[in-house]
Amino acid sequence: MAVRLIRFVAEGTTHWGIVNGDEVTALEGAYLTTGEVLERGIEEWRDGLDRPPTHRLSAVAVVSPVTTPCRVICQGANYRQHAIESGMDPDNRAFNLFFDKTDASVSGPFDPVTRPRHVRLLDYEIELGLVIGATIDRPITLTDDQLPRYVAALTIGNDISARDVQLPQGQYFKGKSYRGFCPLGPELLVLDDGDYALLDDLDLELRVNDEVRQSDSTSNFLYRPAETLSELSTFCNLSPGDVVLTGTPHGTAAKSPHPLIRRLATALLPEHVMWRLFIRRNQDGPFLRPGDLVTASIRSGDGSLDLGTQRTPIIAENSTNGETS
Repeated sequence: MAVRLIRFVAEGTTHWGIVNGDEVTALEGAYLTTGEVLERGIEEWRDGLDRPPTHRLSAVAVVSPVTTPCRVICQGANYRQHAIESGMDPDNRAFNLFFDKTDASVSGPFDPVTRPRHVRLLDYEIELGLVIGATIDRPITLTDDQLPRYVAALTIGNDISARDVQLPQGQYFKGKSYRGFCPLGPELLVLDDGDYALLDDLDLELRVNDEVRQSDSTSNFLYRPAETLSELSTFCNLSPGDVVLTGTPHGTAAKSPHPLIRRLATALLPEHVMWRLFIRRNQDGPFLRPGDLVTASIRSGDGSLDLGTQRTPIIAENSTNGETS
């Protein structure tokens, strides 16, 4: 049975705890990082399932279950329909697309996200996060049977993106890494061996102000976790507590123009003019604005795995001193 772990603050102290309904049983060990709780906390989680609760979930402040410093590695266009939406042919993909976010972007599952003053095309991207449980420091070839050794847990991620930085400037790293742009949690769902088969049967849903914007299943992955980690291992080290975001479904606010239109625009217009027109045309689109509330949830089709629900308010940055309002 999967174990639902959270990291929370109560009476000024940060704890790890096991969740059962609205009850939390705090772990007694001192685990400063996600890597430590995954590597050293196994026996305590199991024992903790039989101990009485110590807190009410509704009475504590839940924070990100992924501690920093950490690596945040991302996949792009990894769902069939999103690849089509992005102007790609999912049946003729020549490569797995990778990029990363800074860990300065990591925030809690209920923390507000500030839209920077210069950003107008603020987008959302619900993603399944694979939380690494063992060091990868050499090329390895993983099969599905070997995933439990390297993927210890799952969590919800939101790859929030400033499209008017990312696209015109070609700055994935910058446009996706502003502070708060990676809400994670609320839970660290630590998998049992029998749970890994459900990685292909997880339903993702993201809403903005109760309107469903994204809904899809991991059955539509183009590159599955074992294949992805195998390729990552050829050029990237990963440590316990790092997170790999496995791509977002279709339904993001940004829509890619048809490839023919993009080629014509590139041929006929200076690039800076093309992107200025793109931003102007999209400013009235369904991008995130201060006052919006983003909710994101992931669960298996049979309900046996449930990663909880993120709730992310979008707020404005004060125009005079950089503070939020």
